Amino acid sequence: MEELDQYINRVKNLPPAPKVLPKLLSLLNDPNSDTSKVVELISFDPGLTANVLQRCNSAFFGAAMPASDIQEAVGRLGFSQVYQVIAAVTGSRTLSPPQKGYGYARGELWKHSVATAVASQRIAECVGEDGTIAFTGGLLHDIGKIILADALEHIYIKLVEETEKNQQSLLETEKKLLGVQHAEIGGRLLAIWKFPADLVASVWFHHQPDSAVTHERIASCVYLGNMIAHFMGFSYGHQAFAFRGRVEALSCLNVSSDQLPHFMIETFEKLETVEALFQLQG
Repeated sequence: MEELDQYINRVKNLPPAPKVLPKLLSLLNDPNSDTSKVVELISFDPGLTANVLQRCNSAFFGAAMPASDIQEAVGRLGFSQVYQVIAAVTGSRTLSPPQKGYGYARGELWKHSVATAVASQRIAECVGEDGTIAFTGGLLHDIGKIILADALEHIYIKLVEETEKNQQSLLETEKKLLGVQHAEIGGRLLAIWKFPADLVASVWFHHQPDSAVTHERIASCVYLGNMIAHFMGFSYGHQAFAFRGRVEALSCLNVSSDQLPHFMIETFEKLETVEALFQLQG
C-alpha cells in the first residue's frame, strides 16, 4: 500500500478526482435520500449541469419539451439514469485524452471503458449484483493506466518487446518495468478518492477477481465486462492480449461460457444508446 501511495504521490499529472461520483453513489444507496439532495450536489458544478441537461434533452430521449433544470431532468429520467450520464460525462474528461505510454489515440481508452461499463452492468444485473457499481467499476477500471502512461511513454518500445518476447500479460510487464500494475494503482486511487469498498475492489482486482475476497462477484462482473469489450473489438493500443482466461470468474457468478455471446449482443444494443448520448463513434 505504501509503495502504491509513493508512486501516486510522485506523479505530476494526476487525473482530477471525480468528487461528485462517490457522493452520488452514497445518495443512490440511501433509501432516505430525495432528489433535492441529488439536484443540489449536481448544481455545484455548472459545467456538469449544462452537460447533463444537454444529454437529457438529446433527440434520443425524445421529450416534447426540453427539461429546463436538473430537478426536472432527474424527475423525468430517474436518479439511476442521470447518475450514469454524470458518470460518463465525468469519465470522458479523464479518459478521452491520448495515452501514448499504452499506444492509445484520443478517445480509444474512453471507448473501451464505456463498452466495459455497459457489459459489466448487464452481467451484474443478470446475476443479481449492483448494476450501478458494476457500471462505474467498468468505466474506471483502467484509470490506473493514465497514471502509468507518462512513465511508460519513454519505454513504450521496451513494453512491447518485453511482452511479446516473454509472452507476458500486460500486468506482468508493468510490474517488471515499473514495479506496480495499473489495476492496483487504479484501485488505490479510487480508495484515496473515497469510493465505496466494493467499487474499489472491482477496479483493483479486475484482472484477478478471485483475489477480491468478499467482493469477488462484483470484480468478476468487471473482469467479464472487460473481456467482452475486447472480444467486441473495443481493444486498442498495445493490449498484450495474453489476457488470462479465468474460469473462476464464470463459476463465481454461476455463468456459463455459452452466455457470453448473449451478453455481447445486449452490450452492442445498449451501446447504441451511449453512442447517441455521447457520440462514441465521433
